[in-house]
Formats: sequence, structure tokens, C-alpha cells
Amino acid sequence: MHDRNRLLAFLTLIIVVSIAAGAFAYEPLWQRISKFRPWSLGLDLAGGTSLTYEIDVSKVKSEDRDSVVRGLRDVIEKRVNLFGVAEPKVYTEKVGESDRLAVELAGVKDVNQAIRMIGETPFLEFREVQPDPKSTSSAVFVPTDLNGRYVVSAQVGRDPNTGVPEIDFSLNDEGAVLFEKLTEANVNKPICLFIDGQPIIPDSVNDSCPRVQGKISGGKARITGQFSFSRAQQIVERFNAGALPAPITLVNQQTIGSDFGKDSLDKAIYAGAIGLFAVMVFMLIYYRTLGVFASIALVVYTLLTMGVFKLIPITMTLSGIAGFVLSIGMAVDANILVFERTKEEMKKGIPHAAAIEEGFRRAWTSIRDSNISTMITAGVLYFFTSSFVQGFALTLFLGVVMSMFSAITTTRLMLRAFLK
Repeated sequence: MHDRNRLLAFLTLIIVVSIAAGAFAYEPLWQRISKFRPWSLGLDLAGGTSLTYEIDVSKVKSEDRDSVVRGLRDVIEKRVNLFGVAEPKVYTEKVGESDRLAVELAGVKDVNQAIRMIGETPFLEFREVQPDPKSTSSAVFVPTDLNGRYVVSAQVGRDPNTGVPEIDFSLNDEGAVLFEKLTEANVNKPICLFIDGQPIIPDSVNDSCPRVQGKISGGKARITGQFSFSRAQQIVERFNAGALPAPITLVNQQTIGSDFGKDSLDKAIYAGAIGLFAVMVFMLIYYRTLGVFASIALVVYTLLTMGVFKLIPITMTLSGIAGFVLSIGMAVDANILVFERTKEEMKKGIPHAAAIEEGFRRAWTSIRDSNISTMITAGVLYFFTSSFVQGFALTLFLGVVMSMFSAITTTRLMLRAFLK
């Protein structure tokens, strides 16, 4: 009796959490109550503009091209974020021999202003730090004659004694003269690096503004600090994006109306509902009583997964919804494996309770292996592709994880409680 009550309490908790997750995911309810955590919709569902730029790397050395392209993507993403676009997507892609930069602006209103902001080549500049005449507790950053066009390149180096990453950069002859005068005038003072009017490393003044130890001649300099390698690499990429000539040209612009996006969303929800209903009907017809438990578990899975998607949040696109709908079929696949194993045990004359436990035990390895292989595939798709394929891979991965929980936990608890 004690075990039965404990099972029912745990099962009740899962169902209550599922209902709460469903209420959380139901957008019209929250639109009436508050605007807490709305669904994040992609370009194809919310409408907006997609911009594609071609990156001119003809004047960039071949060994620096990858770094420049990554730094440019980073800079453009910062510009878009400053523009106030909700959940923008900025990524690079190879089209033949050319490098392209894609920008997806979901729900953007002033497209022309966004194009103007994005289309400018990043501008790197060195600024002096001087006391603010209006306040003794703050400083002002004064632009100098030294900027990105005098920079030859930057790369990550390491301190020969400690091995700590550092940033090494070099200037051309004209820039070396300007830098020597600048450092001579600012010994024991910071010189800040800005790109597009923002510090390259905006975490803190000390981190973003290297301090000059002495006059630097020859046009070669080193920025030291407590950098991790990834942080140093990021600084170098931004540095090179603003220093090396890699202009971008708008080659394609596609605008998706909000009405079209809403129509796509309605169709996607409709397709998902039909898929869920069809799977439940199949389970009820083929497995009868066991199908009832599988259907309830499937509803629990759907509600919990939608709640997780919204809580993270995941930017939902048509491809993402496709991954979610596919995971619904995979969620019931685990139940089918368990039920078939259970039926095999019952044919041997084993009591129902023992047959169900044995069915779960024997099916677990198949469920685990098949789901792990799907998760590995989804991981490869996410990390080695871009755009809509990543949305599909992410929802599929999370859906498979939730389906394993649903099949092994929810269905098993219901069967145990029912038998007891």
C-alpha cells in the first residue's frame, strides 16, 4: 500500500508539472495575463527580413581569411543587437569560392536602417583616456589619428615564461610612427581599442584598455593580461575584422510578411496536432489498454517538451517544429519496444507485473542505443551546419532526451500504479 501511494504521488507530480508546462507554453493565456517569456519565433514564422552579403576577402592574406570572416560575423552580430532586433541570426556560409554573411531579422520594422548599419565596414580605432572635465570620477575616450587602416595583422601569442595567451599585432611604417608618438605620450596610461564606437572587450575598463608600459618603436606591440585562449582568439578576430579590408556587399534581400509567417505557424501547429492524434489512435487500436498509457505518456511528453522549449528559450522555426513533430514519433517508438517485449514475456506465462518489468529491462538497451545514435546525429547536424538545419537538429535532440524520460519514467510509473 505504501509503495502504491508513493507511485501515485510521483505520478501525480509529473502530471501536475506537465499541466503547468502546457499552461506556460500556451501563448494566448500569457498574452492575457502578462508578457512573461513569450515564444521566440524565427524569421519564417514571425516575418521579417533576410539579408545576404558577399564578403570581399581579395585583399586579405589567405592565412588570415578565416579569422577575418569570423571577426566580421561577430562585429555584425553586435551591430544587429544594438539595433534592437529580437533573436537575430547572423552566420557565415561558403557559396562556391565566395564567403557570404547571412543576417536574419525576425520582426524588424525599419529594414533600410538595418541595412545601413550592417553594410558599413567595421572601423577600428585607438583612443586615449583623459579625465572628464565635468566629473572627477569618470573619463572620456579621445580618438587619435591611429586606426585600423594602419594595422597589418593581429594574432594570438603566448608569454614565453608563463604560457599565458596574449595578443600580438603589427603596424605598417606609417602606423609605427603614429603608434610610437602615441605610446610616448601615454606612458603608464591606458590606450583603448574601439570598434564601431564600442570597446573590443567591454567587460571592464581595465580589460578593454591596455596600459602602456613605455614608448613602443618598430610597429610591433603586445597586449597582455589574464586572457583565456578563447578570449584572446575572440579579441584577435575582432581586431582583424576592423583592421583588414573586408568590405561586404548586399547581394540578396528577402522580406517575409507577418501574415505569411502567421499562416505558416498555423499550418505547423495543425500538422503537429494531426501527427500527435494519429499516433495516439494507432496506439489505442493496436495495443488497447497499454495504448491508453502510451497516449497519456505522449501527451505528458508533448506538454513537458513545449514547456522546455519555451523556458530555454529556443527560437522556433518551421524546421524546428519539424524536428519536434519527428520526435513525437520517436517518443512512442520507445513505448512500442517496451510493449512488444512485454507481450513476449506474457506469452511465456509470466505474471503481468513481472512481464512489464522484464519488458522494460529488455527494451532499455534498444531504446538507449537508438536514441543515443539519433542524438549524435542531431549533434553533428547542429555543430557542422547552419541556419534552418540547426533549428531542426536542436529540437530533435531535446525532443529525444525528453522522450526517453517520458517512456522510461511516465509510462512505467503508470503501469506500476495501475497493476498495484
